[in-house]
Amino acid sequence: MKKTLIPMVLSLSLLLSACGGGDPDPTPSSSPSPLPTASATPSPTLETIPPDYDGPVNPLTGLPISEEWVNRRPVAVMLNNLKEALPQLGQSQADIIYEAPAEGGITRMVGIYQSLENVGTIGSIRSARPYYLELALGHDAVFIHAGGSEDAYAKISQWGVTSLDGVRGTYLGSSENSNLMWRDPVRRQSYALEHTVVTTGEAIIQRLPTYDIRLEHEDGYTYQMDFVEDGAPTDGTDATEITVPVSTYKTGKFLYNEDTGRYAVEEYGSAYIDGNNGQQVEVTNVVVVQTTIRNTGDALGHITVDLSSGGSGYFACGGKITELQWSKRSPSGQFYYTDANGQPIQFGVGTTYVCIVPTSCQVSFS
Repeated sequence: MKKTLIPMVLSLSLLLSACGGGDPDPTPSSSPSPLPTASATPSPTLETIPPDYDGPVNPLTGLPISEEWVNRRPVAVMLNNLKEALPQLGQSQADIIYEAPAEGGITRMVGIYQSLENVGTIGSIRSARPYYLELALGHDAVFIHAGGSEDAYAKISQWGVTSLDGVRGTYLGSSENSNLMWRDPVRRQSYALEHTVVTTGEAIIQRLPTYDIRLEHEDGYTYQMDFVEDGAPTDGTDATEITVPVSTYKTGKFLYNEDTGRYAVEEYGSAYIDGNNGQQVEVTNVVVVQTTIRNTGDALGHITVDLSSGGSGYFACGGKITELQWSKRSPSGQFYYTDANGQPIQFGVGTTYVCIVPTSCQVSFS
């Protein structure tokens, strides 16, 4: 039986805005163009630690990783999620995917990558808002984006964000692989121009050392995420299907796959596809963060997302779901998650998807 956890979602009656960098967002279409054909077959790769492994692990997933990447600052990439811009590229290789609303009820993602090894094309890359900056700062990450609201640009300076910007910065090339970012020539044939900015893992690896930025975490930096082989909450309720209606425009679903031990992700009524391989994205952990989201009242329809006051939410892993409490002490603070007893959440070894939604959002499961 389906169970409703919190009250009915209130649609955000917001206008879409133009990005501060002169990169306008199209209004969500009631009849979006068809998505490119892709396979909904999930990746067969299991997210597990080999028996007796005692080597370095990725601090964002608990999985094995090359020693050289363990103390690196991760890279956070701002990802477009408008229907007309799908499929996204390379998001299935992110260690953590954050999804949060933007204007008009649409959402965007921030993909966090601890290692860029063997990561293909990433995109399409879009513009920032202040709360997306907070997500990157929470990981001490290098932030890659293409444009931003005027408030985001002000906060980049105020908060000391390591920002690599493809609009007001010098990081967008005129041809493929000519810079950190470029407009993909294939996407330019069938997508609006604002949906064409991409990068690759290799481009990031090659170019980051040439910039005057810090590449390693400072001494003593630690993550507040703990991983265990079986992260299913012991007090959890069965949840093989989780529905998260962020707004009237976007609803996400997470379907538990017993064969892989992960949740297959859906959005807009279809599989959430990585355009690099045509496969459906799967994650080990699903987190729902409830918070206050308000319209700023400006002419561009911008919103504010409160990531500093803390609140409640949900954690799912291994086909089970439970309530959590979250906190984030400052723009640069990490998310800290605890269970109903105040104990830190233990994540299952593997990737994580974090949905940031209004407090009014109706989350249901069955």
